[in-house]
Amino acid sequence: MLDTARIRAITLDLDDTLWPIWPTMERAEQVLRGWLRPQAPATVALLEQPERARAVRARVVQARPDLAHDLSAVRREFIRAALTEAGDDPALTDGGFDVFFAERQRVELYGDALQALDYLAARHPVVALSNGNANLGEIGIARYFRGSISASQFGVAKPDPRIFHAAAQHLGVEPSQVLHVGDDATLDAHGALGAGMQAVWINRGGADWPHGEATPHATVDSLTALCRLLD
Repeated sequence: MLDTARIRAITLDLDDTLWPIWPTMERAEQVLRGWLRPQAPATVALLEQPERARAVRARVVQARPDLAHDLSAVRREFIRAALTEAGDDPALTDGGFDVFFAERQRVELYGDALQALDYLAARHPVVALSNGNANLGEIGIARYFRGSISASQFGVAKPDPRIFHAAAQHLGVEPSQVLHVGDDATLDAHGALGAGMQAVWINRGGADWPHGEATPHATVDSLTALCRLLD
């Protein structure tokens, strides 16, 4: 059971917690292909074949395990590898990545996200804790956060307890005084529990908890429900 009296700070996941990520990624990939089409049509043809594109990405991930925590770096190397395999100019890599990354920041927040951020930030210091590469300033929500820690910056990703502990240290509190909120049962809720934090799992789809008896302190189906829980 959640102990609200113990909460001194909140860490908050971003992708699929404040906005749905896959519509954003699909749109960013469409924009990338549109930018590449006049200059690298063979690469576009490759990217439009899902099996070929997955194979290229798998080779990148296998060849560069050092980038596993950095989704931006993986994306950049994937674009480079696709251009090279298709016989197009790999010098287009940086321009293509910039186009993709800019579109990736054009997220559509869940309808209750801003109200929830207002509520949370008025009561506790909030730090974003993400394995992704969202930019709070470009998205326009940086004012709600005391900071942001990403896997690409820190060097390890959730559910590693070290990134949760880094967030607690940034907030100046003990892990036991932090509430972590996120949508992913393993990366967020189970990871936070392993780091000694309280955890609320945002389970919009009604999925079953996959980790046995070590359950989150609370499960909710929306950010609105989270605020009601904390009120």
